[in-house]
Amino acid sequence: MSDVFPAASLWRRLGALIYDYLLAFAVFALAHFAGFLVLAIINAYQPALSVGYPDLASFISDSLLYKLYLLLVVTLFFLWFWTHGGQTLGMRAWRLKIQNPDGSRLRWRQAVLRALVGFGGFATLTMLLSPSRRSIQDSLAGTEVVVLSKEANQLKNWQGL
Repeated sequence: MSDVFPAASLWRRLGALIYDYLLAFAVFALAHFAGFLVLAIINAYQPALSVGYPDLASFISDSLLYKLYLLLVVTLFFLWFWTHGGQTLGMRAWRLKIQNPDGSRLRWRQAVLRALVGFGGFATLTMLLSPSRRSIQDSLAGTEVVVLSKEANQLKNWQGL
């Protein structure tokens, strides 16, 4: 664990998670709007795209590829913040940071592993079962979530942007 900053509590992490869910929903909505717009333009020139469907919305709701696109966009939102400064916007509000035990930034591989194991943040609850009070995604990725001081949380101290 970090010698400089204390480990984040479950309640603080859940607070940041709720904040980030609201932001992720906004990212999802924007990605959906952009994807729908692109498909509507394509469908205007290539109507065979939605043949067999009453409208484009029906086609999109059945499209696994479109659902994967939306999942990828929202996941990349988190991965980018985790690897570029260690904080999502919700984590900044709650003064949390994901880092390696030596204080360095996460590598993309670690961030992807955290996302895969984290089950949308629900795996954070595994802290309740762990004697070390670490979530399963932190244990497997070799990361930690710490509470920053107010000074360390200032924007000018953000690295990697």
